[in-house]
Order: sequence, then structure tokens, then C-alpha cells
Amino acid sequence: MIVHIPVLKKEVLEVLDPSQNENFIDATIGWAGHTRFILDKIKPEGKVLGIERDSEICESLKKENIKRLVLINDSYDNLKEIIRDNNFEPVAGILFDLGMSSWHLEKSGRGFSFLKDEPLDMRYNTKFSIFNFQFSNLTAERIVNEYPQEGIERILRDYGEERYAGRLARKIVEVRKAKPIKTTFQLVEIIKKAGPRKTRIHPATRTFQALRIAVNNELNVLNKGLSQIINILEKGGRVAVISFHSLEDRIVKNFFKENKNKGLLRILTKKPIMAQKEEIKNNPRCRSARLRAAIKL
Repeated sequence: MIVHIPVLKKEVLEVLDPSQNENFIDATIGWAGHTRFILDKIKPEGKVLGIERDSEICESLKKENIKRLVLINDSYDNLKEIIRDNNFEPVAGILFDLGMSSWHLEKSGRGFSFLKDEPLDMRYNTKFSIFNFQFSNLTAERIVNEYPQEGIERILRDYGEERYAGRLARKIVEVRKAKPIKTTFQLVEIIKKAGPRKTRIHPATRTFQALRIAVNNELNVLNKGLSQIINILEKGGRVAVISFHSLEDRIVKNFFKENKNKGLLRILTKKPIMAQKEEIKNNPRCRSARLRAAIKL
């Protein structure tokens, strides 16, 4: 069993308010950190439909045989189909925890971390299956070695909000002419040479974020997933979304606002809920977490 500390656990349970025998969806279940607490609140008959994009995590979690958990290896942009195929209704609440798990950074070996020397992959799912339509051959390595300079610059600017996107893209293209860029440390070295000498955060942070978002099509997946929740939730059903950077948070904020104006949602969080000092001390990765929630009218 992987030990995973769920971010904003207390706050998530407060806004979702799970009750006895209700059904919930954890659209990004990961290692089931939040799900275990939700299952405890909705016993004895309530179920959680857990969706996990990474087949390796999914296979590991299945071995735990968690009672009343319906576990699906898919992506949450297919919510409607997943619910239909599993006859999972009614739905009292949906949770989206958009954060990348610590396991991906520390254990996956796929190049998510700029602190480890690993192949530049960055896919959440690397196992091909004729039943798994989330598999993709697009990797971070392909982007940095095959995309035109303008395409790399756009990814770094739009997905990483990287101030030095143009300079970094030029350097990447210059270096790859002599030798393919295959590992994280190769890319980090290029970034350090091309970027500013002093930065508040690690100079590779925004580039790695941008490449990961592009490889996994994360923002489009989020938009598509959110667009389905109005039809999925029962009246009075709740949705909670934890985001970790401004691009995701902006999408969630705008979605809630648009549907509030249509009279379809009531926003429960006027401002995003942030982690308290004590939680940040115990779990530093939660320092950038923002929780927004709404209820279906």
C-alpha cells in the first residue's frame, strides 16, 4: 500500500458533505487518499466510482480490494460514458484533485521531476491496450526534439507561463541539432544555460509543468470533464475541484461563474480555500493547492 497524504482533506469533506448511503465520484482517485475518508462517511451502502488515468496506479490500487469502490482505468473527460457503462447513479458529489501525485515525481521513472535523471516521457499512462483509448505516443522527448521552435515556445508560454519561453525554445532547438535531448538532466542543463541566473523557483519548474500539460492534454481534459458535471449530478449534488496552478484554477473559476449566471450552480467558495500553515508544514506539496466548490441547483 502506498501512503498518500490527501490535500485539504478536512475542507474537501466539509464542502462535499458526504452522507450515509450516497454515491460519489473521485474523478482523479490516485492512491485513494480522499476516497477512503468519503467511503467512511457514506457507509454502509454508499459507493465511490474512482477514475484513474495511470494504469500502473490502477493495477496497484485494485490489489487492495477496497470495499464499495468501483475502480476504472480511464480519464475523467469520459465521465458520461463511464457512468453509463457502470450504471453508477444517482451521484451526490464529484471530486477532482488535479494535483500530480508524489509517486509520479518520486517513483514512476517517467521524467516528471527535474531533480531526478530520467527519460523525458511525462505520460500519465504508458501502457498500450486496445481497450485503453487514453494511451498516446506523445512524450516530452518528442516535443523537445521534433516540434518547431515556435511550437515549443507556445507550449512554454501558454502552459508554463514562462517569461523566457522564446529564449528557452531557441536554445532547445540549437542543442538538439548536435545531440538529441533524451533525459531530464539534459533539459535542465539547457534551461539553466538559457534562462535567468537567479529565480525564486527552480528555473526548470515552468518548463516541466508546460511539457507535462502538453503531453497529457490536461487543460482540454479538464474543460471536457467539467462540462459534463451538470448533467451528472443530482439536484443538490456538489462538485469540489483542487487545482495547483493558475491555468487550472482560472478554468474552474470561469466554469463555476458561467453556470452560476445560468442559474445551474451556486458557488460555495467565494474565494479558493487554501491550506493552513499546519498542513503546509506537514505536507509542503499542498502550499499551492486551491479548492473551489459549488452545488447544483
